[in-house]
Amino acid sequence: MHTTRVEFIKLERPLLAPWLCRLAQEFFSARQRVLVLVENAEQAMALDRYMWVWEKGSFVPHVWDNGAVDSYAEPVVITTRESNSNAAQVLVTATGCSMEFARRFAHVVEFAPTYADAEVAQARKRFAQWRKDGYAPFMRA
Repeated sequence: MHTTRVEFIKLERPLLAPWLCRLAQEFFSARQRVLVLVENAEQAMALDRYMWVWEKGSFVPHVWDNGAVDSYAEPVVITTRESNSNAAQVLVTATGCSMEFARRFAHVVEFAPTYADAEVAQARKRFAQWRKDGYAPFMRA
């Protein structure tokens, strides 16, 4: 059995940004460095902006690693690339990534959308791949 903790979160509606912010806050509060992997620059920019206003009174120090900033010192980094620029222990992935990249983290959080058949099939395939590779993925309650 591998030591990487792999969890999936059911996503019943296509509202990913609040979950990404909540998870970033949760891991930041536990003093864990987080890498949030999103699909493209548009999503990264939107999440970067949303993270400033998502919950009144909340602040998660973060940066969008767009290649123009030094993100090593940041506890939370938003990125579109398979590059762990802040030496994060936690990967929260809002998009597909290689298993090779994901296995480098102590904790991986993926999403299992239940609102669209294609996304459901993809999440099941990913869950099964983790199991096949000797990990013990679980669904967060």
